[in-house]
Amino acid sequence: MSHHKNLIAGTWVSGTDQSENINPSDLSDVIGHYARADARQVDDAVHAARDALPKWAHASPQVRADLLDAVGIAILAQKDEIGRMLAREEGKTLVEAVGETVRAAQIFRFFAGEAIRVAGDAISSVRPEIDVNVTREPVGVVGLITPWNFPIAIPAWKIAPALAYGNTVVFKPADLTPGSAHMLAQIIHKAGAPAGVFNLVMGRGPVVGNALVSHPDVKAISFTGSVPVGRQLLVDAAKGKKKVQLEMGGKNPMVVMNDADLGIAVPACLNGAFFSTGQRCTASSRLIVEAGIYDEFVDKLSTAANALTIGDALDPATQMGPVASASQLKNNLSYVDIARDEGATVLGGETASGAKDGYYQKPALFVDATNDMRSSREEIFGPCASVIKAADFDEAIALANDTEFGLASGICTGSLKHAREFRKQSQAGMVMVNLPTAGVDYHVPFGGSKGSSYGAREQGRYAAEFYTTVKTAYCFAG
Repeated sequence: MSHHKNLIAGTWVSGTDQSENINPSDLSDVIGHYARADARQVDDAVHAARDALPKWAHASPQVRADLLDAVGIAILAQKDEIGRMLAREEGKTLVEAVGETVRAAQIFRFFAGEAIRVAGDAISSVRPEIDVNVTREPVGVVGLITPWNFPIAIPAWKIAPALAYGNTVVFKPADLTPGSAHMLAQIIHKAGAPAGVFNLVMGRGPVVGNALVSHPDVKAISFTGSVPVGRQLLVDAAKGKKKVQLEMGGKNPMVVMNDADLGIAVPACLNGAFFSTGQRCTASSRLIVEAGIYDEFVDKLSTAANALTIGDALDPATQMGPVASASQLKNNLSYVDIARDEGATVLGGETASGAKDGYYQKPALFVDATNDMRSSREEIFGPCASVIKAADFDEAIALANDTEFGLASGICTGSLKHAREFRKQSQAGMVMVNLPTAGVDYHVPFGGSKGSSYGAREQGRYAAEFYTTVKTAYCFAG
């Protein structure tokens, strides 16, 4: 069985412990063993990144662009191999896994272009004969902590801008899904990243993550993960006055109006709620449906959900793969019981059998739910969606906004007025009209409001706000 090491200062290093990477579609399939770092190895990685920073920060933008472009090209060349790894370790269908891998390549190639387009400002001074220039400079050593549900796309949208803007990186992927991240690290290393510019430290969050957050030489932390961990990270990082970017959770509403085209609305809700096994922070977990169309919508959506083929992520016929882990499946099933106990009618949601032993669950609809139920307020992160009735548009928007989260929202409607008003009134960072709440482009900002996000937006040109700092220079020629 292969043993996969950490990458520190350009050298592959064994961990002090190791994890076993298991395929959730087939529990007999051990993908490999992956090193787990301790605090000492995190310290080594941070010191390597600190030592490599001056040369990388002052390198020609073309050098950084060439590295990122080479990484993007290499990912595309290996998309099928990486996609297969992703599907095996996370449970995402092979089609979705390869698509995510291609997205990672696109992100690297986008930021290859951004590396040579770092802009500044020349501003006229209010004083005579003085020039003012505003430039962007790298923040320094950045710690990147990523989740298990998008194990190559989210690392890509953090690593690529960090390197493009001249920072050096210490990267901690999710302990549950290290395989895709390790393959990405190999590509970055082989593409010629100088020693220390990019470092991989795999392992447990309480060990590796905490060591990164508390390290005095780490100047910024970008984290995507659970709400409790993100909130504690913010408190801990504040002690070191670090720059912090958090993407945490969502309880995203999809409003379906009486005038919606159900040929659009039902597939959009099916995709948003159940594709990727509902394991997306942008998933449509609250379906808020106007009363006049409620029964017909429930009938059509439940029929479509029941028709989904659940099975091994590597099987081309599979439309919904397994839940990623035993603990996540247990959590999902507990919310099925909670929804039923709260008075909702539960359609589906029970465990399912596959060709092999795995963590399979049928999609669950919590019909006749109300917005004050726990199952409608707490993020489940699985194939579960509450269906909530609204009397009219005003009640629908009020229900949609009645949540501690504010990541994504959507509306299905044939009314331009309703679409326009929803876009204006929705308290979410990303708003979709006649589209699933899940599914975003790589060149535009990603992020939310309220309890979902903190700090600058991710992706696109807006990434510069987090990965750079601004310097203002004055010059008097005499």
